[in-house]
Amino acid sequence: MHMNKIVKLILCMGAGCFLATESMACTNVLITKGASKDGSVLISYSADSHQLYGELYFSPAGIFKKGSLLPITEWDTGRYLGEIAQVRRTYQTVGNMNEHQLIITETTFGGRPELYDPEGIMDYGSLIYITLQRARTAREAIAIMASLVEKYGYASSGESFSIGDKDEVWIMEMIGKGSKTDADGNNLRKGAVWVAARVPDGYICAHANQARITNIDFKDKENWMYSKDVVDFAREMGYFEGTDEEFSFADAYAPLNFGALRGCEARVWSAFNILGGGMIGDRDADEYLDFAMGYNPDNRLPLFIRPASKVGVKDIADVMRDHYEGTPMDMTVDIGAGGHHTPYRWRPMDFEVDGKTYLNERAIATQQTGFWIVCQSRGWIPDEIGGIIWFGVDDAATSCLTPVYTSVNAVPECIRTGNGSLIEYSPTSLFWVTNRIANFAYMLYDRVAPEVRALADARENAEIGRIPAIDAEAVRILGDKPKEEDIAAVREFLTEYSSNTAQDLFKAYSDMDIYLLLKYMDGNIKKQNPDGSFMDNGNSDRIPASPDQPGYSDKWKEAVVRDAGEVLLSE
Repeated sequence: MHMNKIVKLILCMGAGCFLATESMACTNVLITKGASKDGSVLISYSADSHQLYGELYFSPAGIFKKGSLLPITEWDTGRYLGEIAQVRRTYQTVGNMNEHQLIITETTFGGRPELYDPEGIMDYGSLIYITLQRARTAREAIAIMASLVEKYGYASSGESFSIGDKDEVWIMEMIGKGSKTDADGNNLRKGAVWVAARVPDGYICAHANQARITNIDFKDKENWMYSKDVVDFAREMGYFEGTDEEFSFADAYAPLNFGALRGCEARVWSAFNILGGGMIGDRDADEYLDFAMGYNPDNRLPLFIRPASKVGVKDIADVMRDHYEGTPMDMTVDIGAGGHHTPYRWRPMDFEVDGKTYLNERAIATQQTGFWIVCQSRGWIPDEIGGIIWFGVDDAATSCLTPVYTSVNAVPECIRTGNGSLIEYSPTSLFWVTNRIANFAYMLYDRVAPEVRALADARENAEIGRIPAIDAEAVRILGDKPKEEDIAAVREFLTEYSSNTAQDLFKAYSDMDIYLLLKYMDGNIKKQNPDGSFMDNGNSDRIPASPDQPGYSDKWKEAVVRDAGEVLLSE
């Protein structure tokens, strides 16, 4: 659809616009408590990187001596950046949540490359996890994040943060100021410019590697926060001329190009399309397709929308599994899907044929996910029980979320930090068995993926249904006026539940791995009895019945005939 326009836009914008978004190409969906089914604050996050391993980070609360220093290593690379002052007390963190049900996630938008500070100490990953150790609320988190980069310098490119607590959800966008040194070598621009907007209650938001905040309401101090020089610095750098009211953060610091639209904003469009029931605000979602597909950057998506209906954990989880199905960007229908309707395109994100550049689509669900989560903050339940991080590893479309309460004493073994890495296979790691299944599914997607999805759906729905009973028992253990031993007991109970549930999932996926190999090996499909066992040939229980061999999709067969029909013609 409109391929000539796509080619022209890519050639004008440059092929590199895609590659810049792929180093940490993530997707976040933000749900306020007024927009959720049960009054939870929900934030989803897919940590998408070709170099990120799927494990659940855990940091217990701590007490530190005055004058203690905290070493900072860059989250993406492990590179040592420096040291900062440690606080006296830190809170427990489990993944991207803390013990007070605070949530912080991110997507990288990059922005203007000259604004990167090579001397900065606080990279965006450290900023998230250190702030979670220090803040109790979203507003407090925003203030701490701003103060950390002001004091120690910002060591990353442009970043969008999702920040939520038991009552509020905020989107915060930040970019550094680059480097300008005085005679003594001191950076006169240390720090960052930033803006934060509160998502109105009853609304939802999303971001996916492109800055989304445009105009700022400087008069509304309740729902907006920003650095004091957010406009003046843009004027100083020549990014903006005009009045404060005309200023747009996204346009000044991360101007749109084709890659930002098609590779990033298209994912926001898809999330809004799904949760808006085909509507985005008061307009049909298709009216924004020209923006999402890169044709019309002026037809901008709204920052917030009301969902068509209240959103639950399962709803937002399934949005994270989207491949643009049923839209013009659907990857299952063109020849790139191969003979089995595979909704993935391997990287890089563009390719050339006969001097023309074409794109490889990038949907919300993607093969290079390290981990993905749905964070649930529930203000009506005590903090010892209220926070749940629904945690999954690898591609969201072929993986399953498992609930982990944020008061646990330890994380489950199968998702424990250090249980394997991207260059170290572990037979006890959920990440590795999930990848085994996913990579098999990519070869035979229309056959294998539905079976994996059925398992994930059944398990997620079962645990969502089970949570109220777990909550009730935890509330009973905690009591009305909990003592230290009551808190310890409820933490032990929730640790056991979280661990057992995750380990049961690991076993289910391990069994599924074996089952899929048995059933689909060599392109065949073994026949099954009504009880699910494999059918034998009637003579020996060690020899299967003659398998089904459905072959390839019609589109694939037609393409093969066009390419090699004269050689392959059999009659």
